[in-house]
Amino acid sequence: MMKRCMVTGAAGFVGSHLSEALTARGVEVVGVDTFIPYYPREIKENNLATLRTRSNFHFYEVDLRTGELAPLLNGCEVVFHLAAMPGLMKSWSNFSLYNTCNCDATLRLLEAARAVGLGQFIHVSTSSVYGKEATQGEDAKLQPFSPYGITKLAAENLCRAFESNFGLPITILRYFSVYGPRQRPDMAYNILIRTLLTGGTFTMFGDGEQTRSNTFVSDCVKATMLAADKRDVALGQVFNVGGGEIVSLNEVIHRLEELTGKKANIERKPPGPAIKNTRRQISKMQSAFWVMPRPHPTPKA
Repeated sequence: MMKRCMVTGAAGFVGSHLSEALTARGVEVVGVDTFIPYYPREIKENNLATLRTRSNFHFYEVDLRTGELAPLLNGCEVVFHLAAMPGLMKSWSNFSLYNTCNCDATLRLLEAARAVGLGQFIHVSTSSVYGKEATQGEDAKLQPFSPYGITKLAAENLCRAFESNFGLPITILRYFSVYGPRQRPDMAYNILIRTLLTGGTFTMFGDGEQTRSNTFVSDCVKATMLAADKRDVALGQVFNVGGGEIVSLNEVIHRLEELTGKKANIERKPPGPAIKNTRRQISKMQSAFWVMPRPHPTPKA
């Protein structure tokens, strides 16, 4: 078991859950985040509340694009690189920000990891690299159709370049639609629940029949930790990380209406430039890690 690691994006949705799970296991975690104002800093500070009470969590507010990174990696055996600028829609209007956060930052972290002789670099990517229909296995053609997806694929290729040229031990994980406690406020389920509880209006783009292979955050964390636990089989590999249940947006709305006892106010608009369907294929991960699928919890309002 690793003794010390780094988690980038440690104050974020998945990063804070991962850091909590690692520290609970007794791992010393170097948490890094730069609080780019994609959403209010207060939310991220709340994500860190439990972690800040743990003696084996060490937090550093550092921008991966400009900060000195090698000293932070001293003694680290694994880097879990979750830090990135998320969101498909906003990437159309500020490509420079997405490029620097998702590509430049990854390049600098890879360079630092190479300099210290890191044991494993686990890079968290996304199903968005597949394109409009993310229903394939890991070897499928990659054709992202948003600036966000393009920068995330570029980051994957940077990892591969460091692996091929310098022997840096790389594992790539492609997350599929993560949900659960602390979900970002810009994500659809978070917005939908808030509008149901407050009587607001939820904007739906398209007919609501778009589907997602949702992944509960604790499952996502377990899969990410398995990539380090099963290092011998994970090195040099790409794994999809996704839940077993596939639901449409209309079905999610119906379930949340039942849970809250409230009727959703829907404003319908034409489809935007978004992924139509995701259907995770995780047989590769299940085979490599001997993971069996399990039922997913019903979302709570």
